[in-house]
Amino acid sequence: MLKYFASRLLTFIPTFLGVTIISFSFIRVLPGDPIIVMAGERGLTDERYAELTAQFGFDRPIYIQFWDYFTGVLQGDLGDSFVTKRPVWDEFFALFPATLELAVCAMIFAVLLGLPAGVIAAVNRGKFLDRALMSSALVGYSMPIFWWALLLIIVFSGDLQWTPVSGRIDLIYYFPDPTGFMLIDSLASGQKGAFASAVRHLVLPTIVLGTIPLAVIARQTRSAMLEVLGEDYIRTARAKGLSPGRINGIHALRNALIPVITVIGLSVGTLLGGAILTETIFSWPGVGKWMLDSIFRRDYPVVQGGLLMIAVMVMVVNLTVDVLYGIINPKIRKR
Repeated sequence: MLKYFASRLLTFIPTFLGVTIISFSFIRVLPGDPIIVMAGERGLTDERYAELTAQFGFDRPIYIQFWDYFTGVLQGDLGDSFVTKRPVWDEFFALFPATLELAVCAMIFAVLLGLPAGVIAAVNRGKFLDRALMSSALVGYSMPIFWWALLLIIVFSGDLQWTPVSGRIDLIYYFPDPTGFMLIDSLASGQKGAFASAVRHLVLPTIVLGTIPLAVIARQTRSAMLEVLGEDYIRTARAKGLSPGRINGIHALRNALIPVITVIGLSVGTLLGGAILTETIFSWPGVGKWMLDSIFRRDYPVVQGGLLMIAVMVMVVNLTVDVLYGIINPKIRKR
């Protein structure tokens, strides 16, 4: 098992290097001069422009800029924001709990609905329930996030007024947030109605962000279940008189989980990527909105550091999924 884990861990090195190069290059291929964006065109003399260019190191060759950035990353230094002058590391971890809270709730929503939907569709293969569930999954996967979010806002926040439009909690509540997770901090505050307010603010963003992973998990679960349900040991279990619930829920689903776990792991990247649009639409103060604002401001260190941190987290999740493969199916360790 240790050898298997080490082989998977070694893939981190080229992946990390590639992500570092991409994160460094991405913001620089966009049109716009960060010096002009920061200082403004009015009153920006040639002398002042040259001074700022030298101050931020833009006058040096690009390969030297990358080397300085890369060596800083290896030392745990992602640089300071051009706008706020604060370390990117501090800003990221100050905002990341909001994004993580949203992503976790969206994944729970997707798994709790996607797994049963896939199992039910597989058990009722070819029937109306199967077609209805898979058609709904296809619609959910096809809907653009921004359109789906605006539709839910119009219906549930505008017409029905059941949920708030934006933010993480009503402005009437104020309390310390030591963890950064609004659900935990509002519950710990003891203020009446604070936790309920945090939940209401979380409902629509969770549904919007979790819809696409839900659809993918449902379709993958159905496919994996259909393959397993045709195996000999399932027919043997039926011949022994085991109940359909035990056959489908324990014997079949357990052996169909490996491809489903793969999809769940890959969905982490989808959640973090979709969080940019979701957080922007719902004014959710997380990493996605922070990075989008930084792109418009040409805040190089923030964009580079944010992309790198998110990529590393996706890599860690994928490594965890690979290790789970080895635990669930020992044959995989020998490959």
